[in-house]
Amino acid sequence: MADNNYKNQRKGKPKEMQQMSDIGRVQPQARELEEAVLGALMLEKDAYSLVSDILKPDSFYDPIHQIVYRAIVDLAVRQAPIDMLTVVEQLKKDGELETVGGPVYVAQLTEKVGSAAHIEFHARIIAQKYLARELIAFSSSVTNKAFDETSDVDDLMQEAEGKLFEISQGNVKKDVTQINPVIKEALNLLEIAANRDDGLSGLQTGFDALDKITSGWQNSDLVIIAARPAMGKTAFVLSMAKNMAVTYNYPVALFSLEMANVQLVNRLIVNTCEIPGEKIKNGRLEPYEWEQLDFKIKELYDAPLYIDDTPSLSVFELRTKARRLVREHGVRMIIIDYLQLMNASGMQYGSREQEVSMISRSLKGLAKELNIPIIALSQLNRGVEGRAGAEGKRPQLSDLRESGAIEQDADMVCFIHRPEYYKILEDEKGNSLIGLAEIIIAKHRNGATADVLLRFKSEFARFQNIDDDYNIGGGQFTSKINMNGNAAPSPTDFQPMAGGSDFVPF
Repeated sequence: MADNNYKNQRKGKPKEMQQMSDIGRVQPQARELEEAVLGALMLEKDAYSLVSDILKPDSFYDPIHQIVYRAIVDLAVRQAPIDMLTVVEQLKKDGELETVGGPVYVAQLTEKVGSAAHIEFHARIIAQKYLARELIAFSSSVTNKAFDETSDVDDLMQEAEGKLFEISQGNVKKDVTQINPVIKEALNLLEIAANRDDGLSGLQTGFDALDKITSGWQNSDLVIIAARPAMGKTAFVLSMAKNMAVTYNYPVALFSLEMANVQLVNRLIVNTCEIPGEKIKNGRLEPYEWEQLDFKIKELYDAPLYIDDTPSLSVFELRTKARRLVREHGVRMIIIDYLQLMNASGMQYGSREQEVSMISRSLKGLAKELNIPIIALSQLNRGVEGRAGAEGKRPQLSDLRESGAIEQDADMVCFIHRPEYYKILEDEKGNSLIGLAEIIIAKHRNGATADVLLRFKSEFARFQNIDDDYNIGGGQFTSKINMNGNAAPSPTDFQPMAGGSDFVPF
Protein backbone atom coordinates (compact mmCIF):
# COMPACT_ATOMS: atom_id res chain seq x y z
CA MET A 1 0.00 0.00 0.00
CA ALA A 2 2.83 2.33 0.93
CA ASP A 3 4.58 1.45 -2.34
CA ASN A 4 1.46 2.41 -4.30
CA ASN A 5 1.27 5.78 -2.52
CA TYR A 6 4.93 6.36 -3.28
CA LYS A 7 4.38 5.54 -6.97
CA ASN A 8 1.38 7.85 -7.15
CA GLN A 9 3.39 10.71 -5.65
CA ARG A 10 6.15 10.17 -8.22
CA LYS A 11 3.68 10.27 -11.13
CA GLY A 12 2.82 13.92 -10.51
CA LYS A 13 4.55 16.84 -8.82
CA PRO A 14 3.29 17.82 -5.38
CA LYS A 15 1.10 20.94 -5.44
CA GLU A 16 3.75 23.04 -3.67
CA MET A 17 6.35 22.10 -6.29
CA GLN A 18 3.93 22.92 -9.13
CA GLN A 19 3.41 26.41 -7.67
CA MET A 20 7.18 26.92 -7.35
CA SER A 21 7.57 25.80 -10.97
CA ASP A 22 5.01 28.39 -12.10
CA ILE A 23 6.78 31.13 -10.15
CA GLY A 24 10.13 30.17 -11.66
CA ARG A 25 8.97 30.52 -15.25
CA VAL A 26 10.52 33.19 -17.48
CA GLN A 27 8.00 35.74 -18.71
CA PRO A 28 7.02 35.66 -22.39
CA GLN A 29 9.53 37.68 -24.38
CA ALA A 30 11.21 37.95 -27.77
CA ARG A 31 14.39 39.95 -27.25
CA GLU A 32 15.93 39.01 -30.59
CA LEU A 33 12.82 40.21 -32.39
CA GLU A 34 12.89 43.41 -30.34
CA GLU A 35 16.45 44.05 -31.52
CA ALA A 36 15.46 43.26 -35.12
CA VAL A 37 12.49 45.65 -35.04
CA LEU A 38 14.53 48.51 -33.55
CA GLY A 39 17.29 47.94 -36.10
CA ALA A 40 14.78 47.89 -38.97
CA LEU A 41 13.21 51.15 -37.75
CA MET A 42 16.60 52.83 -38.07
CA LEU A 43 17.30 51.33 -41.51
CA GLU A 44 14.04 52.00 -43.39
CA LYS A 45 12.54 55.51 -43.34
CA ASP A 46 8.92 54.33 -43.68
CA ALA A 47 9.16 51.41 -41.27
CA TYR A 48 7.74 53.30 -38.28
CA SER A 49 4.33 53.75 -39.97
CA LEU A 50 4.01 49.95 -40.17
CA VAL A 51 4.35 49.41 -36.42
CA SER A 52 3.18 52.67 -34.85
CA ASP A 53 -0.34 51.34 -34.13
CA ILE A 54 0.98 47.95 -32.96
CA LEU A 55 3.77 48.82 -30.55
CA LYS A 56 4.26 51.22 -27.68
CA PRO A 57 7.35 51.56 -25.47
CA ASP A 58 5.94 49.21 -22.82
CA SER A 59 5.51 46.50 -25.46
CA PHE A 60 9.26 45.84 -25.27
CA TYR A 61 10.49 43.46 -22.57
CA ASP A 62 14.01 44.87 -22.27
CA PRO A 63 14.01 48.28 -20.48
CA ILE A 64 16.85 49.44 -22.74
CA HIS A 65 14.72 48.66 -25.80
CA GLN A 66 11.87 50.65 -24.26
CA ILE A 67 14.14 53.70 -24.00
CA VAL A 68 15.37 53.36 -27.60
CA TYR A 69 11.84 52.96 -28.97
CA ARG A 70 10.64 55.97 -26.95
CA ALA A 71 13.36 58.03 -28.61
CA ILE A 72 12.20 56.79 -32.03
CA VAL A 73 8.61 57.77 -31.19
CA ASP A 74 9.77 61.26 -30.16
CA LEU A 75 11.49 61.66 -33.52
CA ALA A 76 8.42 60.42 -35.40
CA VAL A 77 6.14 62.85 -33.56
CA ARG A 78 8.37 65.74 -34.68
CA GLN A 79 8.48 64.23 -38.21
CA ALA A 80 12.26 64.08 -37.95
CA PRO A 81 14.30 61.46 -39.87
CA ILE A 82 14.79 58.18 -38.01
CA ASP A 83 18.21 56.61 -38.35
CA MET A 84 21.12 55.57 -36.16
CA LEU A 85 22.54 59.10 -35.89
CA THR A 86 19.26 60.87 -35.09
CA VAL A 87 18.33 58.22 -32.52
CA VAL A 88 21.72 58.68 -30.80
CA GLU A 89 21.19 62.46 -30.74
CA GLN A 90 17.69 62.03 -29.29
CA LEU A 91 18.96 59.68 -26.59
CA LYS A 92 21.71 62.19 -25.77
CA LYS A 93 19.11 64.96 -25.49
CA ASP A 94 16.99 62.77 -23.19
CA GLY A 95 20.01 61.97 -21.03
CA GLU A 96 19.58 58.24 -21.74
CA LEU A 97 22.48 57.53 -24.12
CA GLU A 98 24.80 56.04 -21.50
CA THR A 99 21.90 54.10 -19.97
CA VAL A 100 21.36 52.13 -23.18
CA GLY A 101 25.08 51.43 -23.64
CA GLY A 102 26.17 54.38 -25.74
CA PRO A 103 26.37 54.80 -29.53
CA VAL A 104 27.99 51.38 -29.83
CA TYR A 105 24.86 49.55 -28.67
CA VAL A 106 22.62 51.59 -30.98
CA ALA A 107 24.94 50.74 -33.89
CA GLN A 108 24.82 47.05 -32.96
CA LEU A 109 21.01 47.11 -33.26
CA THR A 110 21.25 48.05 -36.93
CA GLU A 111 23.50 45.04 -37.51
CA LYS A 112 20.83 42.65 -36.25
CA VAL A 113 18.68 42.89 -39.37
CA GLY A 114 19.24 43.23 -43.09
CA SER A 115 15.93 44.90 -44.02
CA ALA A 116 12.49 45.84 -42.72
CA ALA A 117 10.69 43.25 -44.88
CA HIS A 118 9.11 41.39 -41.96
CA ILE A 119 8.94 44.19 -39.41
CA GLU A 120 5.14 44.18 -39.10
CA PHE A 121 5.01 40.44 -38.45
CA HIS A 122 7.79 40.73 -35.87
CA ALA A 123 6.02 43.67 -34.20
CA ARG A 124 2.82 41.65 -33.77
CA ILE A 125 4.75 38.87 -32.03
CA ILE A 126 6.27 41.43 -29.65
CA ALA A 127 2.79 42.85 -28.98
CA GLN A 128 1.43 39.37 -28.23
CA LYS A 129 4.26 38.70 -25.78
CA TYR A 130 3.51 42.00 -24.06
CA LEU A 131 -0.20 41.13 -23.77
CA ALA A 132 0.71 37.75 -22.28
CA ARG A 133 2.92 39.50 -19.68
CA GLU A 134 0.09 41.91 -18.86
CA LEU A 135 -2.30 39.01 -18.29
CA ILE A 136 0.24 37.21 -16.10
CA ALA A 137 0.76 40.33 -13.97
CA PHE A 138 -2.99 40.86 -13.78
CA SER A 139 -3.77 37.30 -12.71
CA SER A 140 -0.88 37.30 -10.23
CA SER A 141 -2.12 40.51 -8.61
CA VAL A 142 -5.68 39.19 -8.36
CA THR A 143 -4.44 35.91 -6.89
CA ASN A 144 -2.37 37.65 -4.20
CA LYS A 145 -5.23 39.95 -3.23
CA ALA A 146 -7.68 37.04 -3.16
CA PHE A 147 -5.45 35.28 -0.61
CA ASP A 148 -5.43 38.44 1.51
CA GLU A 149 -8.33 38.01 3.95
CA THR A 150 -8.44 41.75 4.63
CA SER A 151 -9.41 42.46 0.99
CA ASP A 152 -13.06 43.08 0.21
CA VAL A 153 -14.12 40.58 -2.47
CA ASP A 154 -16.62 42.95 -4.09
CA ASP A 155 -13.96 45.66 -4.39
CA LEU A 156 -11.55 43.10 -5.79
CA MET A 157 -14.09 42.04 -8.40
CA GLN A 158 -14.59 45.65 -9.48
CA GLU A 159 -10.84 46.22 -9.66
CA ALA A 160 -10.29 43.00 -11.61
CA GLU A 161 -13.04 43.86 -14.09
CA GLY A 162 -11.59 47.33 -14.60
CA LYS A 163 -8.04 46.14 -15.16
CA LEU A 164 -9.08 43.37 -17.57
CA PHE A 165 -11.24 45.84 -19.49
CA GLU A 166 -8.34 48.29 -19.62
CA ILE A 167 -6.01 45.59 -20.99
CA SER A 168 -8.52 44.50 -23.65
CA GLN A 169 -9.31 48.08 -24.72
CA GLY A 170 -5.65 48.93 -25.09
CA ASN A 171 -4.82 45.93 -27.26
CA VAL A 172 -7.83 45.45 -29.54
CA LYS A 173 -7.04 46.71 -33.03
CA LYS A 174 -9.10 46.59 -36.20
CA ASP A 175 -7.59 46.40 -39.65
CA VAL A 176 -8.56 48.85 -42.36
CA THR A 177 -11.06 47.74 -45.01
CA GLN A 178 -10.84 48.44 -48.72
CA ILE A 179 -13.87 50.45 -49.85
CA ASN A 180 -15.40 47.96 -52.33
CA PRO A 181 -17.03 45.58 -49.82
CA VAL A 182 -18.27 48.57 -47.81
CA ILE A 183 -19.94 50.04 -50.91
CA LYS A 184 -21.64 46.71 -51.58
CA GLU A 185 -22.94 46.60 -48.01
CA ALA A 186 -24.23 50.19 -48.24
CA LEU A 187 -26.04 49.45 -51.53
CA ASN A 188 -27.53 46.31 -50.06
CA LEU A 189 -28.93 48.28 -47.12
CA LEU A 190 -30.27 50.88 -49.56
CA GLU A 191 -32.10 48.19 -51.54
CA ILE A 192 -33.58 46.72 -48.37
CA ALA A 193 -34.87 50.15 -47.32
CA ALA A 194 -36.29 50.80 -50.80
CA ASN A 195 -38.19 47.52 -50.75
CA ARG A 196 -39.86 48.33 -47.44
CA ASP A 197 -43.27 49.99 -47.63
CA ASP A 198 -42.41 52.42 -44.84
CA GLY A 199 -39.07 53.41 -46.39
CA LEU A 200 -37.23 52.88 -43.08
CA SER A 201 -33.74 51.44 -42.91
CA GLY A 202 -33.51 50.93 -39.13
CA LEU A 203 -35.56 49.55 -36.25
CA GLN A 204 -39.07 50.99 -35.91
CA THR A 205 -39.98 52.50 -32.55
CA GLY A 206 -43.74 52.59 -33.01
CA PHE A 207 -43.63 56.40 -32.92
CA ASP A 208 -44.39 57.24 -36.54
CA ALA A 209 -43.23 60.86 -36.58
CA LEU A 210 -39.95 59.96 -34.85
CA ASP A 211 -39.32 57.10 -37.27
CA LYS A 212 -39.76 59.44 -40.25
CA ILE A 213 -36.97 61.67 -39.01
CA THR A 214 -34.56 58.92 -37.93
CA SER A 215 -35.54 56.27 -40.52
CA GLY A 216 -35.63 54.02 -37.45
CA TRP A 217 -32.81 53.49 -34.97
CA GLN A 218 -29.67 52.70 -36.95
CA ASN A 219 -27.17 49.94 -36.25
CA SER A 220 -23.96 51.01 -34.46
CA ASP A 221 -25.55 54.31 -33.34
CA LEU A 222 -25.33 55.60 -29.78
CA VAL A 223 -28.53 57.52 -29.02
CA ILE A 224 -28.74 59.66 -25.88
CA ILE A 225 -32.22 60.45 -24.56
CA ALA A 226 -31.95 63.13 -21.91
CA ALA A 227 -34.37 65.02 -19.69
CA ARG A 228 -34.82 66.49 -16.24
CA PRO A 229 -36.24 64.18 -13.52
CA ALA A 230 -39.99 63.41 -13.79
CA MET A 231 -40.10 64.19 -17.52
CA GLY A 232 -40.77 60.54 -18.34
CA LYS A 233 -37.45 59.12 -19.56
CA THR A 234 -38.17 55.62 -18.28
CA ALA A 235 -41.79 55.81 -19.47
CA PHE A 236 -40.58 56.76 -22.95
CA VAL A 237 -38.11 53.89 -23.33
CA LEU A 238 -40.56 51.40 -21.81
CA SER A 239 -43.24 52.51 -24.27
CA MET A 240 -40.71 52.20 -27.08
CA ALA A 241 -39.39 48.82 -25.89
CA LYS A 242 -42.95 47.46 -25.67
CA ASN A 243 -43.73 48.70 -29.18
CA MET A 244 -40.59 47.16 -30.61
CA ALA A 245 -40.78 43.83 -28.77
CA VAL A 246 -44.54 43.29 -29.04
CA THR A 247 -45.54 44.97 -32.30
CA TYR A 248 -42.40 44.34 -34.38
CA ASN A 249 -40.99 41.35 -32.49
CA TYR A 250 -37.52 42.92 -32.17
CA PRO A 251 -35.51 41.36 -29.32
CA VAL A 252 -34.72 44.24 -26.95
CA ALA A 253 -32.56 44.27 -23.79
CA LEU A 254 -33.16 46.80 -21.02
CA PHE A 255 -30.52 47.42 -18.37
CA SER A 256 -32.16 49.23 -15.47
CA LEU A 257 -29.75 50.65 -12.91
CA GLU A 258 -32.45 52.64 -11.13
CA MET A 259 -35.46 50.33 -10.81
CA ALA A 260 -35.88 46.66 -9.87
CA ASN A 261 -37.15 44.29 -12.55
CA VAL A 262 -40.51 43.83 -10.78
CA GLN A 263 -41.01 47.61 -10.71
CA LEU A 264 -40.25 47.79 -14.41
CA VAL A 265 -42.66 44.98 -15.22
CA ASN A 266 -45.36 46.68 -13.13
CA ARG A 267 -44.88 49.82 -15.19
CA LEU A 268 -45.09 47.77 -18.36
CA ILE A 269 -48.37 46.28 -17.10
CA VAL A 270 -49.71 49.78 -16.40
CA ASN A 271 -48.53 50.90 -19.84
CA THR A 272 -50.06 47.96 -21.69
CA CYS A 273 -53.22 47.26 -19.72
CA GLU A 274 -54.20 50.92 -19.12
CA ILE A 275 -54.76 50.41 -15.42
CA PRO A 276 -53.58 53.22 -13.08
CA GLY A 277 -50.32 52.49 -11.31
CA GLU A 278 -51.71 52.91 -7.79
CA LYS A 279 -54.21 50.13 -8.47
CA ILE A 280 -51.46 47.82 -9.67
CA LYS A 281 -49.60 48.55 -6.41
CA ASN A 282 -52.52 48.00 -4.02
CA GLY A 283 -54.29 45.33 -6.06
CA ARG A 284 -57.72 46.97 -5.69
CA LEU A 285 -58.97 46.42 -9.21
CA GLU A 286 -62.59 46.51 -10.28
CA PRO A 287 -63.98 43.35 -11.88
CA TYR A 288 -63.78 44.86 -15.38
CA GLU A 289 -60.17 45.86 -14.68
CA TRP A 290 -59.28 42.29 -13.82
CA GLU A 291 -60.78 41.22 -17.13
CA GLN A 292 -58.88 43.98 -18.89
CA LEU A 293 -55.65 42.88 -17.19
CA ASP A 294 -56.15 39.24 -18.19
CA PHE A 295 -56.89 40.20 -21.78
CA LYS A 296 -54.19 42.78 -22.46
CA ILE A 297 -51.32 41.28 -20.47
CA LYS A 298 -51.20 38.48 -23.03
CA GLU A 299 -49.34 40.92 -25.28
CA LEU A 300 -46.37 40.82 -22.90
CA TYR A 301 -46.17 37.06 -22.56
CA ASP A 302 -43.31 35.60 -24.63
CA ALA A 303 -42.28 39.08 -25.83
CA PRO A 304 -38.54 39.10 -26.68
CA LEU A 305 -37.85 41.66 -23.95
CA TYR A 306 -34.92 40.99 -21.61
CA ILE A 307 -34.46 42.93 -18.36
CA ASP A 308 -31.34 43.22 -16.21
CA ASP A 309 -31.58 45.23 -12.99
CA THR A 310 -27.95 44.96 -11.82
CA PRO A 311 -27.26 48.09 -9.72
CA SER A 312 -24.15 50.19 -10.42
CA LEU A 313 -23.47 48.23 -13.59
CA SER A 314 -19.89 48.50 -14.81
CA VAL A 315 -18.87 49.01 -18.42
CA PHE A 316 -17.09 45.65 -18.40
CA GLU A 317 -20.19 43.83 -17.06
CA LEU A 318 -22.37 45.49 -19.67
CA ARG A 319 -20.01 44.51 -22.44
CA THR A 320 -19.95 40.87 -21.32
CA LYS A 321 -23.73 40.63 -20.89
CA ALA A 322 -24.47 42.48 -24.12
CA ARG A 323 -22.29 40.13 -26.14
CA ARG A 324 -24.06 37.13 -24.65
CA LEU A 325 -27.52 38.62 -25.28
CA VAL A 326 -26.70 39.29 -28.92
CA ARG A 327 -25.15 35.86 -29.38
CA GLU A 328 -27.77 33.78 -27.55
CA HIS A 329 -30.98 35.78 -28.00
CA GLY A 330 -30.33 37.81 -31.14
CA VAL A 331 -30.92 41.10 -29.30
CA ARG A 332 -31.17 43.97 -31.79
CA MET A 333 -31.20 46.95 -29.43
CA ILE A 334 -29.95 47.74 -25.93
CA ILE A 335 -31.42 50.37 -23.59
CA ILE A 336 -29.55 51.67 -20.52
CA ASP A 337 -31.46 53.49 -17.77
CA TYR A 338 -29.43 55.52 -17.03
CA LEU A 339 -25.86 56.45 -18.02
CA GLN A 340 -24.81 58.42 -14.92
CA LEU A 341 -25.49 55.41 -12.67
CA MET A 342 -22.89 53.30 -14.46
CA ASN A 343 -19.30 53.01 -13.29
CA ALA A 344 -16.08 52.66 -15.25
CA SER A 345 -15.21 49.10 -14.22
CA GLY A 346 -13.27 50.04 -11.10
CA MET A 347 -10.73 52.21 -12.92
CA GLN A 348 -9.64 55.39 -11.16
CA TYR A 349 -10.20 58.82 -12.73
CA GLY A 350 -9.31 62.33 -11.67
CA SER A 351 -12.92 63.48 -11.86
CA ARG A 352 -16.41 62.18 -12.39
CA GLU A 353 -16.47 64.00 -15.73
CA GLN A 354 -13.53 61.93 -16.96
CA GLU A 355 -15.24 58.74 -15.81
CA VAL A 356 -18.50 59.62 -17.60
CA SER A 357 -16.47 60.45 -20.71
CA MET A 358 -14.91 57.00 -20.61
CA ILE A 359 -18.35 55.40 -20.17
CA SER A 360 -19.85 57.24 -23.15
CA ARG A 361 -16.85 56.33 -25.35
CA SER A 362 -17.19 52.70 -24.31
CA LEU A 363 -20.92 52.66 -25.12
CA LYS A 364 -20.23 54.03 -28.60
CA GLY A 365 -17.49 51.42 -29.07
CA LEU A 366 -19.86 48.67 -27.94
CA ALA A 367 -22.56 49.83 -30.37
CA LYS A 368 -20.04 49.62 -33.22
CA GLU A 369 -18.70 46.25 -32.08
CA LEU A 370 -22.14 44.61 -31.80
CA ASN A 371 -23.55 46.57 -34.76
CA ILE A 372 -26.77 47.42 -32.95
CA PRO A 373 -28.23 50.70 -31.68
CA ILE A 374 -27.66 51.49 -28.01
CA ILE A 375 -30.10 53.87 -26.32
CA ALA A 376 -28.73 55.46 -23.15
CA LEU A 377 -30.78 57.70 -20.88
CA SER A 378 -29.06 60.69 -19.33
CA GLN A 379 -29.83 63.32 -16.73
CA LEU A 380 -29.72 67.05 -17.42
CA ASN A 381 -28.24 69.61 -15.07
CA ARG A 382 -30.31 72.27 -13.31
CA GLY A 383 -29.64 74.91 -15.95
CA VAL A 384 -33.13 74.33 -17.36
CA GLU A 385 -34.77 75.18 -14.04
CA GLY A 386 -32.93 78.50 -13.76
CA ARG A 387 -34.02 79.84 -17.16
CA ALA A 388 -37.19 81.89 -17.47
CA GLY A 389 -39.94 81.74 -20.07
CA ALA A 390 -41.36 78.96 -22.20
CA GLU A 391 -38.35 78.89 -24.53
CA GLY A 392 -35.97 78.92 -21.57
CA LYS A 393 -37.41 75.65 -20.30
CA ARG A 394 -36.53 73.83 -23.50
CA PRO A 395 -33.39 71.70 -22.95
CA GLN A 396 -30.15 72.45 -24.79
CA LEU A 397 -27.05 70.38 -25.53
CA SER A 398 -25.12 72.37 -22.93
CA ASP A 399 -27.53 71.03 -20.28
CA LEU A 400 -26.17 67.47 -20.53
CA ARG A 401 -24.99 66.52 -17.07
CA GLU A 402 -21.38 65.85 -16.02
CA SER A 403 -19.70 65.59 -19.40
CA GLY A 404 -19.55 67.29 -22.76
CA ALA A 405 -18.15 64.01 -24.10
CA ILE A 406 -21.68 62.58 -24.09
CA GLU A 407 -22.65 65.09 -26.77
CA GLN A 408 -19.48 64.36 -28.76
CA ASP A 409 -19.75 60.56 -28.65
CA ALA A 410 -23.48 60.32 -29.38
CA ASP A 411 -24.75 59.94 -32.93
CA MET A 412 -28.05 61.40 -31.81
CA VAL A 413 -29.16 63.41 -28.79
CA CYS A 414 -32.87 63.66 -28.04
CA PHE A 415 -34.51 65.64 -25.25
CA ILE A 416 -37.90 64.98 -23.69
CA HIS A 417 -39.76 68.18 -22.93
CA ARG A 418 -43.25 68.44 -21.43
CA PRO A 419 -44.36 72.11 -21.16
CA GLU A 420 -47.23 71.02 -18.88
CA TYR A 421 -44.68 70.09 -16.19
CA TYR A 422 -43.62 73.76 -15.97
CA LYS A 423 -47.26 74.93 -15.84
CA ILE A 424 -47.07 76.06 -19.46
CA LEU A 425 -50.55 74.92 -20.52
CA GLU A 426 -50.98 76.86 -23.78
CA ASP A 427 -48.79 77.98 -26.63
CA GLU A 428 -48.63 81.53 -27.94
CA LYS A 429 -51.62 80.80 -30.19
CA GLY A 430 -53.76 79.60 -27.30
CA ASN A 431 -53.62 75.88 -28.24
CA SER A 432 -53.63 73.47 -25.34
CA LEU A 433 -50.35 71.78 -24.43
CA ILE A 434 -51.89 69.52 -21.80
CA GLY A 435 -50.86 65.93 -22.33
CA LEU A 436 -48.30 66.79 -25.02
CA ALA A 437 -44.65 65.77 -24.99
CA GLU A 438 -42.00 67.08 -27.32
CA ILE A 439 -39.08 64.94 -28.46
CA ILE A 440 -36.38 67.44 -29.42
CA ILE A 441 -33.77 65.93 -31.73
CA ALA A 442 -30.95 68.35 -30.93
CA LYS A 443 -28.13 66.41 -32.59
CA HIS A 444 -28.41 64.01 -35.51
CA ARG A 445 -25.08 63.05 -37.02
CA ASN A 446 -26.61 61.38 -40.06
CA GLY A 447 -29.80 63.35 -40.56
CA ALA A 448 -31.90 66.40 -39.78
CA THR A 449 -32.68 67.87 -36.39
CA ALA A 450 -36.36 68.32 -35.65
CA ASP A 451 -39.06 68.40 -32.98
CA VAL A 452 -41.58 65.56 -32.76
CA LEU A 453 -44.85 65.71 -30.84
CA LEU A 454 -46.11 62.71 -28.89
CA ARG A 455 -48.89 62.25 -26.42
CA PHE A 456 -48.00 61.47 -22.79
CA LYS A 457 -50.64 59.67 -20.76
CA SER A 458 -49.35 60.22 -17.24
CA GLU A 459 -51.87 57.91 -15.57
CA PHE A 460 -50.50 55.01 -17.62
CA ALA A 461 -46.86 56.23 -17.84
CA ARG A 462 -47.10 55.88 -21.60
CA PHE A 463 -45.97 57.77 -24.67
CA GLN A 464 -47.85 57.24 -27.89
CA ASN A 465 -48.54 58.81 -31.27
CA ILE A 466 -50.68 61.87 -30.76
CA ASP A 467 -53.35 60.58 -33.15
CA ASP A 468 -53.77 57.27 -31.30
CA ASP A 469 -57.04 57.38 -29.32
CA TYR A 470 -56.49 61.01 -28.43
CA ASN A 471 -59.60 62.98 -27.61
CA ILE A 472 -59.37 66.51 -26.35
CA GLY A 473 -62.06 69.13 -26.68
CA GLY A 474 -63.95 66.98 -29.21
CA GLY A 475 -60.94 66.86 -31.57
CA GLN A 476 -58.03 64.63 -32.35
CA PHE A 477 -54.42 65.60 -32.95
CA THR A 478 -52.78 64.29 -36.08
CA SER A 479 -49.08 63.42 -36.22
CA LYS A 480 -46.93 66.44 -36.86
CA ILE A 481 -43.21 66.98 -37.39
CA ASN A 482 -42.24 70.54 -36.56
CA MET A 483 -39.04 71.47 -38.39
CA ASN A 484 -38.99 75.06 -37.09
CA GLY A 485 -38.58 74.42 -33.37
CA ASN A 486 -42.23 75.30 -32.54
CA ALA A 487 -43.64 72.47 -30.46
CA ALA A 488 -47.21 73.75 -30.29
CA PRO A 489 -49.90 72.29 -32.57
CA SER A 490 -51.70 74.69 -34.85
CA PRO A 491 -55.49 74.76 -35.31
CA THR A 492 -55.09 72.71 -38.50
CA ASP A 493 -53.70 69.89 -36.39
CA PHE A 494 -57.19 69.17 -35.06
CA GLN A 495 -59.55 66.91 -36.96
CA PRO A 496 -63.12 65.94 -36.01
CA MET A 497 -63.55 62.63 -34.27
CA ALA A 498 -66.58 60.73 -33.16
CA GLY A 499 -67.42 61.37 -29.53
CA GLY A 500 -66.79 59.04 -26.66
CA SER A 501 -64.15 58.40 -24.05
CA ASP A 502 -60.59 57.47 -24.97
CA PHE A 503 -60.82 54.59 -22.50
CA VAL A 504 -63.55 52.02 -22.86
CA PRO A 505 -63.58 49.29 -20.17
CA PHE A 506 -64.09 45.71 -21.19
